[in-house]
Amino acid sequence: MTIEKPEPRSRRDRPAKAPLSRQVITEAALAIMRTEGLGKVTMRRIAAQLDTGAASLYVYVRDTEDLHAQVLDALLAPVTEITTRGSWQKRLKALLGNYMDVLFANPELARMAISTPANGTNYFRIVEMILALLKAGGVEDRSAAWGVDLLLLFATANAAEHSAWKASPRAAEDVQGMKSKIRSADPKTHPNISRLSEELLSGGEGRLDWNLDLLIAGLIAAPPVSKKSAR
Repeated sequence: MTIEKPEPRSRRDRPAKAPLSRQVITEAALAIMRTEGLGKVTMRRIAAQLDTGAASLYVYVRDTEDLHAQVLDALLAPVTEITTRGSWQKRLKALLGNYMDVLFANPELARMAISTPANGTNYFRIVEMILALLKAGGVEDRSAAWGVDLLLLFATANAAEHSAWKASPRAAEDVQGMKSKIRSADPKTHPNISRLSEELLSGGEGRLDWNLDLLIAGLIAAPPVSKKSAR
């Protein structure tokens, strides 16, 4: 009895690979991040996912840091879709809240965003909307231009700090230790910490809301930036 060998399959019969592009690479990176974490989003891992060589990716992405920045920008797409109505301040706070929600949901990216300059399409949409809202509020142009950096830096740092606490295996223990130390401050050497210990530890969501109100009010009240200061 003769057993026929299976006919070899021609490479031409295989499904054609999608041509490489910055978008294709970013989508592959997002898929890997969602299933394996940001730490696995490397050039080598993406090349394997796309069935290509790692060297070919560098035509579209400068390095891993650039790749992570593109992943972050892709996740920022829904940030400008705010449904809040009312004053420009309320809409600005809703926009910043959406931005922080993305970073809270992706703690590894939140920490990366502190040191990686963002310049993607979706980030530019966020900056454009913030500037438009500040203009609607009558904030002077240079104050608005400098203020947008301050607002986004606060939001990014807040999310990065939050994610760092969550990532620590001793987070709960460290927080309790900090609270205990503040509450037991010696009123003789640290009278104000002792007097305001509970206030220092209070706030929660209300504290974040107050911080945003303070920053926005400060931009409204800030005097115009002089030409000398702008140098």
